[in-house]
Amino acid sequence: MKFEMNIKRLNEKAIIPTYGSEFAAGADLYACEGGEITIEAGETRLVHTGIAMEIPEGLVGLVYARSGLASKRGLAPANKVGVIDSDYRGEIMVALHNHGDKAQTVADGERIAQIVFTPYHTAEFSVVEELSDTVRGVGGFGSTGTK
Repeated sequence: MKFEMNIKRLNEKAIIPTYGSEFAAGADLYACEGGEITIEAGETRLVHTGIAMEIPEGLVGLVYARSGLASKRGLAPANKVGVIDSDYRGEIMVALHNHGDKAQTVADGERIAQIVFTPYHTAEFSVVEELSDTVRGVGGFGSTGTK
């Protein structure tokens, strides 16, 4: 399913997100720093993309790691998944963390993350005295595994 997305270049060198294949769910986001940046081992840097988006109401932009960048170079969003709400109009930035033990250089124009647009629901919370019973009940982490 495709929809139209308004996007604004905040920097003339910004690269508009692209899809790597016909059925790719995530569109690649590109670094727009005006030059290379180095992210030291264990460090997090806020990487600019130079773009802003008008995400349609009812959708959210979820920013995920690019699998190759994360598995080969240890670079992935520090917050694991970034959430961009439909009412945000500022620059899309990625808090890129270096999970490796060596400094990594990110080139200007390099693909740094991917954004997936997905519908969401909001809840109206009702405070109650009791919740319905289930077989699992209050079993927490690992409680549904085999014995």
